[in-house]
Amino acid sequence: MADCLDLTSANLCGMKDLVPDLVVLPWGAIEPHNLHLPYLTDALLARDVALDAARLAREKYGHRCVVMPAMPLGSHNPGQFDLPFCIHFRQETQIAVFRDIVCALYRQGVRKLVVINGHGGNSFKGMIRDLAFDLPDFLVFAGEWYRAVKPEGYFDIVGDHADELETSVMMHYHPDYVDLSEAGDGASATFASDALRKGVAWTPRDWSKISKDTGVGDPRRATEEKGKAFAGACASAFADLFHDLVTRPLYD
Repeated sequence: MADCLDLTSANLCGMKDLVPDLVVLPWGAIEPHNLHLPYLTDALLARDVALDAARLAREKYGHRCVVMPAMPLGSHNPGQFDLPFCIHFRQETQIAVFRDIVCALYRQGVRKLVVINGHGGNSFKGMIRDLAFDLPDFLVFAGEWYRAVKPEGYFDIVGDHADELETSVMMHYHPDYVDLSEAGDGASATFASDALRKGVAWTPRDWSKISKDTGVGDPRRATEEKGKAFAGACASAFADLFHDLVTRPLYD
């Protein structure tokens, strides 16, 4: 049996008798990432970190985690909708897909699912609350892989889209997909309102007004070494979460 199971490449022969400790669902988006990263960056990195976390959970703790194929179904901001091949998935579309996945897994006996999200525009809280009402014995957890560890200390300048962090991690996992010579500087505008900047209220940023290259944060100091260190720390944090969810009660 493989140390962890990647459903993207697994077959029925390897899966038919498996009872997983938990299932991991990477979730991303389809959108431009500055001028130098691929459209599927969010889905790719969510899956990469999920696979590393599953491998670590197997190596450190002996758990068997199944990693589902990444869902590239992202919600986007105004100003992104009209960019070439940026695909906006409405909340109701994501809810329908997410519910179908959960119901299929539930029917098959799975009772624990961890969503590893790679796209800041996605939100799973409402979906998870609804599923907790309908399927109270199915536990669903969600977290952004890039927030599992604080980025300070790993990177020189932290942005929030196609920045040094995302670029470094892509250089670690998929160096052939990155060409820093094509990258824009990721300069961005902020809200004029100090209250909005402080989070007193929220509205989506209009991407056409805040960024010229779709990036937010300068990627040009990115390195593969920074990406490897940060991705490894994030994967380790999720592996520890998997261990807690498999071995500990939910509440003390």
